[in-house]
Amino acid sequence: MASFVWDYLLWLGPSLLLLLLYLALRRPRIRGWTRLAVRAASWRLWVIICVILELPLDRNIRAWTREPKSPGEDILSGSGQASDGHRLICKPTALARYLLHHCGSLARPRLASWPEGDPHLQTLSSLLCGQQGHTLQFTRDNLFLRDGGIVALDWAVGTRLDEVVGRRRWEGRKEHQSGGKSLGCFTATPPVLLLIPESWGGMTPHLKLLCHQAMRLGFYVVVFHARGTAGCPLTTAQLTEFGDPADLEQAVAYVHNRHPSSVMVAVSEGSGSGVLLSYLGECGSSSYLTAAAAISPVLQGQLWFETAMPSIYRWGVLFHRKLQLSRYASSFRGVLDVDRALSCSSLRDLEETLSCSSAQLQPSTPSPPISSRKSRPSTGSHSSRGLAPSVAWSLGERAYPAKDWDNYWERNEPLRDADEVAVPVLCIRSRDDPLLPPASTLPIPLFLSNPYFLLVLTDRGGHCGFTLEGREEMEGGRDGNEVEEKGNWSHIAVLEYFRVVADFLKREERDGVSSDGPRGEYSQAGLRSRTSDVAPPRRRRANMIRKQRLETPEECSADAEEEEENFTWTRSYTR
Repeated sequence: MASFVWDYLLWLGPSLLLLLLYLALRRPRIRGWTRLAVRAASWRLWVIICVILELPLDRNIRAWTREPKSPGEDILSGSGQASDGHRLICKPTALARYLLHHCGSLARPRLASWPEGDPHLQTLSSLLCGQQGHTLQFTRDNLFLRDGGIVALDWAVGTRLDEVVGRRRWEGRKEHQSGGKSLGCFTATPPVLLLIPESWGGMTPHLKLLCHQAMRLGFYVVVFHARGTAGCPLTTAQLTEFGDPADLEQAVAYVHNRHPSSVMVAVSEGSGSGVLLSYLGECGSSSYLTAAAAISPVLQGQLWFETAMPSIYRWGVLFHRKLQLSRYASSFRGVLDVDRALSCSSLRDLEETLSCSSAQLQPSTPSPPISSRKSRPSTGSHSSRGLAPSVAWSLGERAYPAKDWDNYWERNEPLRDADEVAVPVLCIRSRDDPLLPPASTLPIPLFLSNPYFLLVLTDRGGHCGFTLEGREEMEGGRDGNEVEEKGNWSHIAVLEYFRVVADFLKREERDGVSSDGPRGEYSQAGLRSRTSDVAPPRRRRANMIRKQRLETPEECSADAEEEEENFTWTRSYTR
């Protein structure tokens, strides 16, 4: 009998324990203690994993606790000093005030806390295994360039059901938000969104999710792929330099010719900001873009290549780039040391080997002096990379490899022509980004002195992560309209930023016409007059770093009101 009782208790024991645990967890206090214990144990386990993988830890306690922010936080920064929380750092202009007043997603984001908000988990999720639009498909255009190279333009298309459902949702949202107005368009045609992936190429889940969301809002979405990346054939023995906008400039002109009546905006992902910012600087007011945004941008290219990256990310980027190089190894062996490039263990060594003549194979005949390269390009020699004389003349110094590492960045630094940028540029960056240099190295004086640059600096978000805390409800605009969104905050903020900027520019155009004639910076009339005449290919000028004097925060705040009175958003379309 005793053995039967013991067997019966052992058989019912697990069920009784589960029942007692269920009853205990129904009590709010015990459930709260259990949740905190599990989170604390998970955090310690994650710390051990990060130490093993040599990943930097975010030791801010708010990174893994749900500590709310004060609702009355002022995000317009008038100083360059770093502080915790979410901040919009820019020059106090009419556009900045309009964004603060009408762009609710920029004002009050509630980003996910740990574990969803861990910078490494967000980074890996956005680059490798995040959510993807399963119904999203692309059709490719291969664009033949002046120097014989090829870049790929992938146009995003969806199933018919997705298009119908997405457009109906967008039409309903349009009527609710703006009384039936179109999505910040100057014309009745949908706007074109140009997406620029990371410099090593390929479509990440983060970018695919942005494509899917933009298509739902009625955008024509096209993805730019540099030569030799994402399956694009490489027909020249050279890769795109980090800040060379020549290929992007021709791609933008092609997209504009296909949709001449559509407004064009652009978004770069991570290191793809190198070519985007260089394009905006070199083209100036002649750019076909109305506005631009950069998510987790590389603003200082040389510093990014020279800053040590965590090993797991560094080896991942190196593996991706070496895989591309090994595919065309036989074609490159005549112009560079492929074996040395494949054995590089840092991004700087690899970039220097691929792009600088000091690290490449020496030609059999000496290269012409720098002073005579433009007037007397070599025909078929290594110095001109085998280009035709007319093509080498049009490319200028880009037809020749850079002499050394410093000379390479004189012509490839993304912000070398920042004073020529003539369209609003929104940069979204988090302090815990594991792929970028520390936030203390950001060029804050540029954002405080240049009216076209705006920086949103968050305390967490990882690299192209910015996951929202569950289902986020954002309130925006003077009318008090609320939009419920879920997913990636940077996508919501960028797309809403484009709408608000377009509304602001339309208002500027309307005010200019009513006062003293059309003077809007990106007015519809100005866009049409500029796009009606197709300018001939422009000869590449010798790029030099513009050593402009950046004002200190004190000078910016002292001169803000005076410069605001003198500054006009009129766009002259001249360089």
